[in-house]
Amino acid sequence: MDVHVYTLNAFSKNVNGGNPAGVVLDADVLNLEDKQKIARQIGFSETAFVQQSDIANFKLSYFTPNHEVDLCGHATIATFSLMLLKKRVRVGTYSLETRAGLLEVTVDGDHRVYLSQSLPTFYEQPDREEIADSLNVSVLELDNSLPIEIVSTGLKDILVPIKSVDILNKIKPDFSQITEVSRKYHVVGYHLFTPDPKTGVTACCRNFAPLYDIPEESATGTSTGALTCYLYKYGRISEEPVRPLIFEQGYSMNRPSLILSKLTHKQGRVTRIEVGGTASNLNERIVMI
Repeated sequence: MDVHVYTLNAFSKNVNGGNPAGVVLDADVLNLEDKQKIARQIGFSETAFVQQSDIANFKLSYFTPNHEVDLCGHATIATFSLMLLKKRVRVGTYSLETRAGLLEVTVDGDHRVYLSQSLPTFYEQPDREEIADSLNVSVLELDNSLPIEIVSTGLKDILVPIKSVDILNKIKPDFSQITEVSRKYHVVGYHLFTPDPKTGVTACCRNFAPLYDIPEESATGTSTGALTCYLYKYGRISEEPVRPLIFEQGYSMNRPSLILSKLTHKQGRVTRIEVGGTASNLNERIVMI
């Protein structure tokens, strides 16, 4: 059977940027083994499969080349950008069934796609020396004004504050150590960040998830949602922003990416978190299974 797989770059800042994702429409005829084979052949960090849902407008499942995962931000942005181009959706809000729960996706008037995420859960704070060692940096190169903390808005990540953009860009991690630490704490991976006040960007980021066969990812929507909530918790986002917050990622991979987030809160508690952006460079491939 031939399967049409669309590929797009989500969160792209320019023609070379973004995080590539595969998208398969009308995937109800595919079983789990079929989806895994397709994702393996496409070879991107995630491929999304669109299905009908009894409880939502759409159901999405997400596969890395080797595993099914509960949620993927950039693949969701790619999927709804594709469906917008195919006139399967228009400006508005849609319910989405995922293994991470029932979520909302909004397409705004500028054709940006925003994915709502689960409200944040904050877990333990891993040992700083253990994390620094796995990144091949000294503890002094971490930002000691913020903790290393595990946070989830759908997927658990270790959030790691870095002292400067220069240090962030020079990091050459030990992927075998990161894999072991990720397995120990039951997380997807590490999300490193540092503010960049010179450019007005909320934070510059890098993401490592070797446990899931993703050494580094150029744009990570789920981690951006978790990071936004973390920054709010620690007073780095003091007021509800009028405009979306801006996060950059992928520069170390020569794939510059721009990720937007919107946070609302009431009486000191996050009440809604959304991550969004656009997708570009639409292509189509035929995969035989």
